[in-house]
Amino acid sequence: MKICARVLTRGRLNIAPLSSGCRRARMSQSVPNATLNTGYLMPMVGLGTWQSKPGEVTEAVKAAISCGYRHIDCALVYGNEPEVGEAIKTKINDGTVKREDLFITSKLWNTFHSKELVMPSLKTSLKNLGVDYVDLYLIHWPMGYKENTVIFPKDEDGNWLFSDVDFIETWKAIEECKAQGLCRSIGVSNFNKDQIERIIKEGSVVPAVVQVECHPYLNQRRLIDYCKSKGITVTAYSSLGTPARVWAKPEDPRLMEDPKIVAIAEKHAKTPAQVLLRYQLERGVIVIPKSVTKSRIESNFQVCDFELTKEDISNIDSLDSNCRFLHLTWVENHPHYPFHAEF
Repeated sequence: MKICARVLTRGRLNIAPLSSGCRRARMSQSVPNATLNTGYLMPMVGLGTWQSKPGEVTEAVKAAISCGYRHIDCALVYGNEPEVGEAIKTKINDGTVKREDLFITSKLWNTFHSKELVMPSLKTSLKNLGVDYVDLYLIHWPMGYKENTVIFPKDEDGNWLFSDVDFIETWKAIEECKAQGLCRSIGVSNFNKDQIERIIKEGSVVPAVVQVECHPYLNQRRLIDYCKSKGITVTAYSSLGTPARVWAKPEDPRLMEDPKIVAIAEKHAKTPAQVLLRYQLERGVIVIPKSVTKSRIESNFQVCDFELTKEDISNIDSLDSNCRFLHLTWVENHPHYPFHAEF
C-alpha cells in the first residue's frame, strides 16, 4: 500500500437517480438522499467538521445550514461538538430548520471502547450537540486505546498505549444505544472488509454506514462493491485529498491540482473540488467536504447541476494508485489496525 503522507495525528442501498433528481433541482441545489438499511434518509452531501477550530466551526455550520446543507458530520475527538451544537441551536431557533430536518453524525473515540463507556460517551456528544439523539453513530476506529486517561494516551517514551477491548464488544454496546433510541442508525469508520464481516457475523445489527478515506488516488472500489452487496452505504472522507493537512510534504501529490481533474473541471466550468465531489455522488458514495469558508461551503454544495461523462469517470478511475493520506502508521502494531488488509 502506498503512503502519500506522513500522518500526525440493507436492506438495500436506494439512491434517488442523480440525473433526473438534479435536473429537477437545478435552482434549489438540493441534493439526493441515500436510503439507509434502517429506512432513514441520509443526505449525500454533508459538512465535515474535522480540523475545524471551535472559534470558526459555529459560523461554518450556520452558513452550511443557511445554504441548504442538512447533514453535519461530527465526532467527539474533534473537540468542537459544543460549537457545532451552538450553530444547530441557532438555526433551529431562527426557524431555518427543525431538528428532524437535520442528519447529524457523531463518532465514538478509541478511549471509550469498553461496554460500560460507550453509552456515557454518546450521551456526552448528545449534550455537546444539544440534541436528544444522533441520526448516525459510528465507531471511529477499530483500535481501542488505553481508557480512563487522556484522549491520546502515550507512555513517557511517546509510545501509544492500547486497550485489549475487542471491537465486537464495542459494537454490541452501540447496538444497545440504538435500541434505546439514542441513535437511529449505527455504523463504523476506518474498518476493513474482514472487520466489517466480523461485525455482521457476530453482531445483531448490520452496519448502516461505513465511513472511509476515499478519493481518486484511493478509490476503494472493492470495499464499495462489498458494502453495496451487504446493503451498507459508504461515506467518503478526504474526498478532496485533505489539502489542508499540516503534515503534507512538498512532494506529496495534490489531488485538486491533478491535470486530469483540472481538465475535467475546465470542461464543465466547475471547480476541481466540485468534480471530485460529483465523482463520488455518481458512484453512490456520500461526501462530507470540510470547510470553514462560506464561499467554499456554498461551492461544495453546488454539485447537482452537472453530470460527468463516462469518459470523465474513466479518466478519474485511472488515477487510483492505492495512495492513502491518513495512514496512522504509528499504531500499526495494534491488533485491530485496519490497513494491513488488502481492503
